[in-house]
Amino acid sequence: DPITAQLAVLTMIRMVDLLNELDNKEELSLNDKAQFGRLVSEKETHGHKVKDEIRVIWGDYIKQPQLDAYPEIHELVHSIMLTASAAKQHIDKDVTLKLLTLVNRFSEIFWATKGIDTYTAVSPYPPAQTLVYPKLS
Repeated sequence: DPITAQLAVLTMIRMVDLLNELDNKEELSLNDKAQFGRLVSEKETHGHKVKDEIRVIWGDYIKQPQLDAYPEIHELVHSIMLTASAAKQHIDKDVTLKLLTLVNRFSEIFWATKGIDTYTAVSPYPPAQTLVYPKLS
């Protein structure tokens, strides 16, 4: 289930938002500097989580029938890997939002391969971004 990757991207977006809030301060206190380090560390940890979760699903679940039905999957996974790396390397909200778009597309494909429809909804907590969810009812 790609939800772990989706939640990891949301965390990255939230960390970028908090880092940008720190950047808006004229001067950082010692506590602010410590907070900066923690936020960057969490952003990077969650970037690894995105890559790990997608790589495991791609490697363990995606087989020829899924590739035949969704030939874009290899390029999509490659784009997720590159974008996750860029999101780890920079403090750039646009890059993290692009990553979320890619991971959401991966989620749509994942659920479609299982014959499950999806819907989108905004997460109920910051950063309040749209996620793809399976319709399980």
